[in-house]
Amino acid sequence: MKKSFKVIFTIIGTVIGAGFASGQEIYSFFNVYKENGFLGIIISCLLTGFIIYVILTKANNLSISSYKQLLENTKLPNKIINIFNFIVNLFLLLSFYIMVAGFATYFKQEFGIPKIVMIILTVLICYITFMKKIEGITKINNIIIPILILIICILGVKADIVLEIKQFEIHLPQISNNFMWIVKSIEYASYNSILLIPMLISIKKYAKNKEKSISIISAVIFFILSSIIFFMLYKFNNANKINNVEMPMVYIAGKVGEIYKYIYGLVIVFSIYSTMISAGYGFLENVKKEKYKFFNKAICISAIFVANISFAELINIAYPVFGILGLAQLIFVLK
Repeated sequence: MKKSFKVIFTIIGTVIGAGFASGQEIYSFFNVYKENGFLGIIISCLLTGFIIYVILTKANNLSISSYKQLLENTKLPNKIINIFNFIVNLFLLLSFYIMVAGFATYFKQEFGIPKIVMIILTVLICYITFMKKIEGITKINNIIIPILILIICILGVKADIVLEIKQFEIHLPQISNNFMWIVKSIEYASYNSILLIPMLISIKKYAKNKEKSISIISAVIFFILSSIIFFMLYKFNNANKINNVEMPMVYIAGKVGEIYKYIYGLVIVFSIYSTMISAGYGFLENVKKEKYKFFNKAICISAIFVANISFAELINIAYPVFGILGLAQLIFVLK
């Protein structure tokens, strides 16, 4: 069971990054569709659980050790395999940059620390972490992810979202209504899969013969955390006050109580760090392994320049595009 939770916490740490914990992802993909957005969360979490199960099962049964090997198993033409591989590497790299930007944005927004200072400090920490590889990453997630889950749940209780849930009424869409909420829910799961699949392959040995229970538990935890954030955004978004806030959940935590604003800061820091190292490590594992140290230095140095772009802009522009590309990927790798 210990090995199972090692996998589960690594999965949660990979999916829950700065965009998720800050509220930007949940708001952009689900809250904008109001009641239907919650249905979208259900669909997205079910699909994510299915993806986890299929990939872990395939990786173990077929002894798959890399993302490219997974693609080769689909019998796709080499040109298509190379295109998908390029897309995944690009997404992993972009996700790494976004997490670095999110980390720096939080400290600038809350403590006034210059963004460039935090970016440089962050990439130095990442460089050291990447040198420890997958063993170090799973150990880190085993420590910080349970704390992250506990804090989000406590904040949900303090914000009294149970009452909000009781009063919440799901209006099933009419045939003439806009069904974009369904598209967005699938898109959300598919873009998460681009980051998740390489990590699942890396940790497959810990999930041997436990793929079903791991996928179910991971999906349930992801659903609970997504729902808490969804209902908190739903409750506190009066007069659209959080529309222009880069990290709306930090703003909301401050409304619950000043102390919770700083406690939730731990969630932001932990979630950014866990996904940041997952994305960066996934990229480094997909490039030539004999040049691991070179690419480690390269992505950390380049992040100093790219991460200066607005955190919210990176999420709202880049992720939906990769969501569509991720959907194309799933059609082939889940067969």
